[in-house]
Amino acid sequence: MRLLLVEDDQALREILAKRLAQEGYAVDACGDGNEGLDFALAAPYDGIILDIMLPGIDGLTLLKHLRARHVASSVLLLTARDAVDDRVQGLDCGADDYLTKPFAYAELSARLRAMLRRSAPSRSPILQVGTLEMDTVARTVHRAGKTISLTAKEYALLEYMMCNAGQVLTPGQIYDHVWACQSGLDSNLVPVYIGYLRAKIDRGEATTYIQTLRGFGYVLREETHEA
Repeated sequence: MRLLLVEDDQALREILAKRLAQEGYAVDACGDGNEGLDFALAAPYDGIILDIMLPGIDGLTLLKHLRARHVASSVLLLTARDAVDDRVQGLDCGADDYLTKPFAYAELSARLRAMLRRSAPSRSPILQVGTLEMDTVARTVHRAGKTISLTAKEYALLEYMMCNAGQVLTPGQIYDHVWACQSGLDSNLVPVYIGYLRAKIDRGEATTYIQTLRGFGYVLREETHEA
């Protein structure tokens, strides 16, 4: 899942971005309304965490611009203003949920998960390809009933590939979705993490799930190889 965090409080922004990344989300973060609008229009985000009081343009104005341009990303508003009229105004502008400051991170995380589930009501929380199964609520992965332990980034990569099973994904697409715009990172992380997943999921198996199409990218699909 790819998220955009627009929060002008640098300390809070850095803490939230770090915690969300630890949960396996790919996070772009900025502290200015104009920059947030540029980010939101430049790439598809599964969810946007948006502070209302921002420099540049405020969060509600930013949200109105997004909805006017038919950006369908789910939006969770953050604000220190807790009056009923403020909450109603935010929801009427197109927000999907509303959280007042100060808040516990556990509540933000739970609201975010619920919001993202609501935005894709037709998709089962269980992703399955052959005997490979992922529970996106419990955040567990099994192959033929055997538990596979993954790091947060390995999980995020596998979730992206399972959501797009059968579709060829370029290294650029994978990098943008899983790592977003985290500075100082090497795009060679993609083949490295593909290798990590193969070692945990496919090694020693006659049937494999993570396939490489040289010159194109990677695809998750079930293939059986003769001994």
